[in-house]
Amino acid sequence: MSKQELPVVDLVAVACCPPLAVRPMDAAQAAMVAPLFKALGDPIRLRLMSMIASVPEMCVCDLTPAFDLSGPTISHHLKVLREAGLVDSERRGTWVWYRVKPEAFRQLGALLDISAAPAATSAA
Repeated sequence: MSKQELPVVDLVAVACCPPLAVRPMDAAQAAMVAPLFKALGDPIRLRLMSMIASVPEMCVCDLTPAFDLSGPTISHHLKVLREAGLVDSERRGTWVWYRVKPEAFRQLGALLDISAAPAATSAA
């Protein structure tokens, strides 16, 4: 696997992970979850994700002009988001339409939920 390629994420496996604030992840859990964060860790992909998440679905034809990048570069970033399990896509004619996979974000949100953290005790 090259530095640019990410493994396809198994969202079912990610769902088994308790919130970070409940207990530390083991190495296998961290390896499953890291590609989601790596996919979102790029500013272009984070912007793309924000644009897609702000509407029910979005055409790649509306995403590409928002960036000073080539179409193939935008397609690469969208592929990373798709392989990470964050978006789904559907080809309609010559265009591809993207939409958020809500389950992926629910699982990320649950993972980052600090309300499940044990209450801190203060030293007297």
